[in-house]
Amino acid sequence: MTEKKTAAEAAKGKADAHGAQSSKAGAQTGIAQPDTGQAAVSYSMSPGLVPRMAKGAFSVAFSSYQSGLLYMLGVKPGGGAHLHQSAQPKPMGLSFNRNGQLTMTGGFHVIRFENVLAPHERVNGMFDACFVPRRTHFTGALDAHDIGLDTDGEPVFVNTRFNCIANTDARHSFRPVWRPPFISALVNEDRCHLNGLAMDGDTPAYATAVSRSDTIDGWRDRRADGGVVIDIRRNEIACEGLSMPHSPRLHNGELWVLNSGTGELGVVAGLEQGKGSFEPRAFCPGFLRGLSFHGGFAFVGLSKPRYQRFEGLELDARLKKADSEPWCGVQVIDLTTGSCVDWFRIDGPVGELYDVEVLPGISCPMSLSLTSPELADLITYEGMNPKPAA
Repeated sequence: MTEKKTAAEAAKGKADAHGAQSSKAGAQTGIAQPDTGQAAVSYSMSPGLVPRMAKGAFSVAFSSYQSGLLYMLGVKPGGGAHLHQSAQPKPMGLSFNRNGQLTMTGGFHVIRFENVLAPHERVNGMFDACFVPRRTHFTGALDAHDIGLDTDGEPVFVNTRFNCIANTDARHSFRPVWRPPFISALVNEDRCHLNGLAMDGDTPAYATAVSRSDTIDGWRDRRADGGVVIDIRRNEIACEGLSMPHSPRLHNGELWVLNSGTGELGVVAGLEQGKGSFEPRAFCPGFLRGLSFHGGFAFVGLSKPRYQRFEGLELDARLKKADSEPWCGVQVIDLTTGSCVDWFRIDGPVGELYDVEVLPGISCPMSLSLTSPELADLITYEGMNPKPAA
């Protein structure tokens, strides 16, 4: 099997630098971390997660602005889990398309990663996808959240600081394309904490905001029940009364959303009548952000409500009633039963994730960061390693 040698060298250096390490399903995974004097991060997972990924031929990517890492959880050839980590400046929203491109919002930029491997190529005899940053838009610190791709294949993202949905722009930091009807002006003030974006194919369809506030930082006083889902195409409120909603997604004809302040995954029912209502389908023990689907399952990101903006919500009472501690990690929810069937958990100083994206057709992925020295040595071109004759 042909290997891309330059990528193999880069991958090895990257894995060594960030402590990527594999483990058997169900085992506590002690991934080596640089000695910073802080408590070590540990990882664990349900016994069924690796077989599920192997059978379904998919892997899972998730981001943490807190740790500054983009994680990719896959299955090694021959079995066993592999968690790859690459350092990224404040990784946030993720969007994976059918062309195999991964787009991500960051602290001051939007990155388009390309998988540089052909189907028959492998890095280090293990990775069947190597995501390399090929296009970077430097936007400045917009606190960008969710992201998708528009009809031209260009990034469209939530510009939280300016309370709008925006495109990247060749000259400026961004080009505004829509803002909620209750926001009176395009100003550099996070007024409503616009955060989530649901794409209908290549069209922005729905957005979530923590409130309808039109004053700077006004959303913080409306965290308990001021949250809204907005129909972008109709420019109207589609659902209200939510607690810090995030990650709206259209799946199988339904609009799914995470009611983060209550720890609930659910759908917006009654949209055909204009304004819908939130219908809970599952409770997860954490502040929920990041939602992706594969088959009949939802992959939900959980964070610990450590900071003031996440505390004092109904989630606290729900956890106390269930005699549970909050999680950081990813839970796999059966959409038929609403139960958690598999999970991946992070313990230690990392307590917050932002987005989750399933990568179908990829078993064991890796990625490179903008700051990695290996990126300078990675040179690829079309037909570089032709497939050997059968």
